[in-house]
Amino acid sequence: MRRRNPEPAEATARNYAGAVYGSLLAASVIATAGTLGSFPRLQLVVMLLTTGLVFWITHVYARLVGDRLVGDRLAHQAWSWETIRHMARAEWPIAQAALLPAAAVAVSPSLGLGPGDTAWLALGVALAEQVAWATTAVVKAGASRRLVAVTGAINVLLGLVLVAAKAVVQH
Repeated sequence: MRRRNPEPAEATARNYAGAVYGSLLAASVIATAGTLGSFPRLQLVVMLLTTGLVFWITHVYARLVGDRLVGDRLAHQAWSWETIRHMARAEWPIAQAALLPAAAVAVSPSLGLGPGDTAWLALGVALAEQVAWATTAVVKAGASRRLVAVTGAINVLLGLVLVAAKAVVQH
């Protein structure tokens, strides 16, 4: 007996949660990358993409294991490729959120940016993604304007914490 896939609303909510999480993860990588010295652009791109992929795989595995633990009837069944693919698709926004910041790093030379400015650009892109995903999620959920504003403000605050961390790491 196969487990049914999540309802579209549940899957959509998880996609937004993964995108917000992935954006914060990318911003954290960028904000703290300077603690070990200066990174060339290619290394920062690889760090972003690798971190996104590792966390994506980890979340897929954690969901598979977690679902197995709470699904009494499924506890002794093997995972099907369909279930694994479904979980991988559902968690993909975690990895996907690293793509735009990595692209910002990759194109920064064509914008005439040095390494320090490149990191700030990538951080700005990651944080803009985070705020956009979180705000879009609550708007699509039918939240009130007040809740949309609160969500945006909370995500801007989280972003400012990462900006402060980046500024402290640089000095």
